Amino acid sequence: MTLSPTLSISRSSPLSAPIPKLNPKPHHLSFLPKTPDSSSRFLSGHGKLLSGHGERLSFSVRAKPKDLILGNPSVTVEKGKYSYDVETLINKLSSLPPRGSIARCLDIFKNKLSLNDFALVFKEFAARGDWQRSLRLFKYMQRQIWCKPSEHIYTIMISLLGREGLLDKCAEIFDEMPSQGVIRSVFSYTALINAYGRNGQFEMSLQLLDRMKKDKVSPNILTYNTVLNACARGGLDWEGLLGLFAEMRHEGVQPDLVTYNTLLSACAGRGLGDEAEMVFRTMNEGGIVPDITTYSYLVETFGKLDKLEKVSKLLKEMESGGNLPDITSYNVLLEAYAQLGSIKEAMGVFRQMQEAGCMANAASYSILLNLYGRLGRYDDVRELFLEMKVSNAEPDAATYNILIQVFGEGGYFREVVTLFHDMVEENIEPNMETYEGLIYACGKGGLHEDAKNILLHMNEKGIVPSSKAYTGAIEAYGQAALYDEALVAFNTMNEVGSKSSVESFNSLIHAYARGGLYKETEQVLSIMGEVGIALNASSFNGMIEAFRQGGQFEEAIKTYVEMEKKRCDPDECTLEAVLSVYSVAGLVNECEEHFEEIKASGILPSVMCYCMMLAVYAKTDRWDNANKLLNEMLTNRVSNIHQVMGQMMKGDYDDESNWQMVEYVFDKLKSEGCGLGMRFYNTLIEALWWLGQKQRAVRVLSEATQRGLFPELLRKNKLVWSIDVHRMWEGGAYAAMSVWLNDMYEMFLNGEDLPYVATVVVVRGKMEKSSTTQDLPVAKAAYSFLQDNMSGAFNFPKWNNGRIICQRSQLKKMLSSIEPSTDGSSCKSICILSNSPFPPPGTKTSPTDVDSGRYNGTSSDATSRTRTQLLTSTV
Repeated sequence: MTLSPTLSISRSSPLSAPIPKLNPKPHHLSFLPKTPDSSSRFLSGHGKLLSGHGERLSFSVRAKPKDLILGNPSVTVEKGKYSYDVETLINKLSSLPPRGSIARCLDIFKNKLSLNDFALVFKEFAARGDWQRSLRLFKYMQRQIWCKPSEHIYTIMISLLGREGLLDKCAEIFDEMPSQGVIRSVFSYTALINAYGRNGQFEMSLQLLDRMKKDKVSPNILTYNTVLNACARGGLDWEGLLGLFAEMRHEGVQPDLVTYNTLLSACAGRGLGDEAEMVFRTMNEGGIVPDITTYSYLVETFGKLDKLEKVSKLLKEMESGGNLPDITSYNVLLEAYAQLGSIKEAMGVFRQMQEAGCMANAASYSILLNLYGRLGRYDDVRELFLEMKVSNAEPDAATYNILIQVFGEGGYFREVVTLFHDMVEENIEPNMETYEGLIYACGKGGLHEDAKNILLHMNEKGIVPSSKAYTGAIEAYGQAALYDEALVAFNTMNEVGSKSSVESFNSLIHAYARGGLYKETEQVLSIMGEVGIALNASSFNGMIEAFRQGGQFEEAIKTYVEMEKKRCDPDECTLEAVLSVYSVAGLVNECEEHFEEIKASGILPSVMCYCMMLAVYAKTDRWDNANKLLNEMLTNRVSNIHQVMGQMMKGDYDDESNWQMVEYVFDKLKSEGCGLGMRFYNTLIEALWWLGQKQRAVRVLSEATQRGLFPELLRKNKLVWSIDVHRMWEGGAYAAMSVWLNDMYEMFLNGEDLPYVATVVVVRGKMEKSSTTQDLPVAKAAYSFLQDNMSGAFNFPKWNNGRIICQRSQLKKMLSSIEPSTDGSSCKSICILSNSPFPPPGTKTSPTDVDSGRYNGTSSDATSRTRTQLLTSTV
C-alpha cells in the first residue's frame, strides 16, 4: 500500500459523493515521513483532525431557580405559532436586558392584547422555564388596569413557579389573589396543590384540600387526582390512599382512568399484588377502559412478585366478559416475558391474543423476533417473520432494525444485506439505526462492497452517515486488507462532520494491526493523543498485535507495560495478545508462565491460547508437554469447543460425517466476526502445522476461506498469480503456499499456461520500502519455505521488499526439473501434505522423527537473544 503525504479522495469514490452540510475546512488523515523535529502527523492541512481546543460547544439547558436569564435576541418564537402581536411581544421580552423596561415594551400593545393573549405569552415562557421574565411581566400587569391578571394567569404563574420549586413565591401569589380582586377557584387551588405535591410536600397538599372545602370551593376530578398522585409519590400508606379514594366518591366525584392508574402506580411501587387486582377489577366494573399505562403498572406489580401469570388471567377475565383488551395490553405482557427470556410464556400470551380475536401488530411481532434472536433461535425468527408478512401486520422500520441486529449478531451478514434490499422493495424508509446496524454487520462480516453501496445509497438520499456508520465501513475495509479504502472512509467521516470516536480510531488500528503495519498504527495512536482521545484496552490490544505480526516483539511487550502504567486494565484479548508475542518469539518459559497467569486469574484459556502453547511446544520438541496440553483440551468439561478442536487435532473427525461437528463450531464462530475469526484460524492452523497435521491444517484453511476469511489470499489472472500471506502466522503461510505451489504444478502438468509473474506478498504498507523487511517473521519464513521447495526460483525484487517473485521462464524451468516419484507414478505435488502420527508420551522426539514442519526461521541463538530483549524491556 502506498500512502501519499496528502490523501485525496477521487470524485468517483462513493464515499466522496456530494453530501449536504460539509465542514468548510475538511481535515485528512495521511502518513507523513518522520522528521527529526516533529512526529508523524495524520493531517494534510495545518489544522487538527478534530478540534480539541478553541471550539465552542453550545448546550440548551433549562434555567435553574434563581439564575438570571439575560436578554438573548436569538431566542425567537416559531413563525406563525401565534398572532403577530403576541409573537412580537414574546420576541421583545426575550431580548429585554435584565434591567430593561417592561412598560416600554408594552406601550405599543396597550389595549391591543387580551388576557388570553397574555396567557399565551406566559405559557411560552413557562415552556422555556423562564420564570424570572414571567414574574416581572406578572408584577407589571398587577399594577395596571387594562391588563390586570385573571385567575387563569394566576394559575399559570403558580404552576410555573411550582415546577421550578419556588413554593414561597407560589404561596405569595396565591395569597395576593383576594386583595387583587381575583376569586380563587378550583383551578388555582389545584395548581397550588400540585406545586406542593410535585415537590414532595403531600401533607401540605392534604391541608390545602381541607382549606379548599372550608372555602366552599368544590374539588373536581383533577384536584383529587393531583392529591392522590402527590400522596402516592410522597409515601402515604395504602389505607390513606383508599381513604382519599372513598372520600372522592362520597363527594360525588367519579374516578377516571388517571385515578385508577395512580392507585395502580402506588401498588407497583410497593409490590401490592392483591390490592392491584382489586383496583383493576373495580376499574373494569366501573366501565373504565384500561390503557397501556394500566397494564404497565400491572406487569410491574406482578413482575416484582414473580406472578406475571396473574396479568394473563386478568386479561382472560376481560375476554370472557366481552371486554376485549386492546393490543397494547398484550404487548406490555409480551415485553415483560421477553425481558425474562421466557419464550414459552411469551408465545402463550401471543396465541391467547390471537385466539381472543386481537390482531397482532408490528410491535407484537418485533418483541418476539427480538426474543428469539437473543436466544439464538434464528430459524424461529425466519418462520415468525414469514408469518408476520402473510398476516395483516406489516413490518415497519423498527421490525427490520430488530432483524438486522439479530442476524448481524448471529453472523448471518449476507442475510442482513438481503433484509435491507427487502426493506427498500417494500418502500419502508430506513432510519439512521437501520443504516448503522447494516454497516456494523458488514464491518463484522468484511462485506466491504455492501458497506460501500449502503454509504452510496445514504449519500443519494442526502443522509449524512454517522461516525458509527463510518466505523463499520472502516471495519469492513480493514477485514479485507483494503487499507487505502479504510483510510479514505476515515477521512471522509471527518470531512462530513461526523466526529471520530475511539471506536473509529480502534477500527483503523486493528485494520493495520492484523497485517503487521505497526508504523501506521503508531501514527494513529499519535493523532489520537493530539485530538485528546484516550486509548482504551482495545487500542493497546491492536498495538500489541501490530508489533507482534510485524516482528517487533520487544515493542509489543513495552506496549503491554505502558498499558499498565496508564492504569488501563487488560482484558482477555490483551492476555491472548501477549501470549501470542511469546509464542511467535519462541519463548517457551515465558509462554508457560503467562498461560498459568491466565488460569490463575480465573479465566478459562481460549482455544487460541491452547493452540499457541501447542505450537510453541511442537516447535521446541516438547512432545510430553504437548500431549498433556492436548489431553487437557479433550477432558475439558466446561467448553465443548475445546473438546471438538482437540479431537479434530487428533484426527477423530477426519471423515465427512464427523467433520460436521467441526463445521458447526466454525459456523458458530462466524457470529463473532472476521476479526476474531482471523485470530482463531491463524492460531489453529499454526498448531496443526507444527504438530505435523499438515493435511488438516490445509483443510482448516479451506474452511476459513469459505467463510470469507483472508479474501486477499489468492489473485489470479493471465499476467500474475499471487498469494498474499502478510496477515498469516507462519503455519498458515506454509499451508497456503503449499497448496498454491501444488496447484501451480498440477496446472503445469496439465499443459495450462503459466503466469508471467508468480508473486508471494509478505509485507504491506510503509515497510514495503524498508531494507529490514526481509527479516520480518512472515517474510523470512516464506522466503525460507520457497528456497527449500523451489530453490533459487523466487527472490525479493529491488523495487519492493514486500514481495517475493518468480518470472515465468524461471518458474517453468523449475517445474520442469521436478522428478517423478520413486514408485514410478506421476507426482503432482511439490509439497507433501500429510498427517503425522503423534509421538507416544515419554518419547524423546527430534524434528526428523515427526515431520512437524522445517520452517521455523527462529534459531536457538535468535530465540535466546529475543528472550533477553523481552525480559530487559519489562524491567
